[in-house]
Amino acid sequence: MGGAKRTERDVRTVSDGENTNGVERTCDECGTTLRTEEGETVCPDCGLVVSVDNIDHGPEWRCPDPDENVRRTGAPMDPSRHDRGLSTRIGYGPDSDGDGPRTRQLVRMRRLHNRARFSSKTDRNRAYGFTEIRGIVSALSLPASVKDQSCSLFESAQSEDLLCGRSIEGFAAGSVYAVCRVQSIARTIEEIVDASHADRDELIVAYDALNRDLGLPIGPISPLEYLPRYATELDLECDVEARAREYATSFIESDKLGGKNPSGVAAACLYMAAYDLGVDVSQTTAAEVADVSRMTIRSRIKELKELR
Repeated sequence: MGGAKRTERDVRTVSDGENTNGVERTCDECGTTLRTEEGETVCPDCGLVVSVDNIDHGPEWRCPDPDENVRRTGAPMDPSRHDRGLSTRIGYGPDSDGDGPRTRQLVRMRRLHNRARFSSKTDRNRAYGFTEIRGIVSALSLPASVKDQSCSLFESAQSEDLLCGRSIEGFAAGSVYAVCRVQSIARTIEEIVDASHADRDELIVAYDALNRDLGLPIGPISPLEYLPRYATELDLECDVEARAREYATSFIESDKLGGKNPSGVAAACLYMAAYDLGVDVSQTTAAEVADVSRMTIRSRIKELKELR
């Protein structure tokens, strides 16, 4: 075939013991110097793959003591678990089937192990709160950083004795909402409540305690944060969203945002932009997406018209 170009790349693996002793290797087909990229030794001219390195170069999590046998030490610690993911669990295997003495022994061991998982009521409450936080984060498709920071915030609240007489579910939901506010992630209280086992009052009480006693760096959420998500739910084009962003920016610069629900402002801006560009969107639909009343949309529309 000589130096002709190939339409399909051949793969020729080379044993681990083979080496070139510092001499540049050339392609057996066309004689071009080979090039190694991302674990593959490839001919840049004809595309022949001479060798493939299938070694995983990721972390091995091995025991660092050179005097001991090299062995794996498990996954890294997980801050979203009460024991940092270091606990063990007696699972179910072939020995768990049947009714022999080995099976009964495993049942007793599993029962005693579950009782001894938590050394105190504090650990049990922390495990329950972390489980609730992971469920909320998963239901709302929030990033992993929100989960880790929410668990850390919940643990800080527990260390400050803020949970005494209050709901664990409320503090789990309040921690997620507080982290969303700190990271400027547009999530309303109603969305957090719908994804949790806490009601609105429990979340507000927990959030107020976190904000007051822990001094969280929380500022108001901008209506601009809600626009992309609401525009997607209303199936609006990019030009409508761009016009709504102009309206929201004007509303913020006019200093009229104080005391108003940013979610309602975003929905009203989208409705106004859709109306200007001839897109059919009703006030009722915009209000349902933002989880506000239709009267709120009408009030914000009136204020937007005054800014023109």
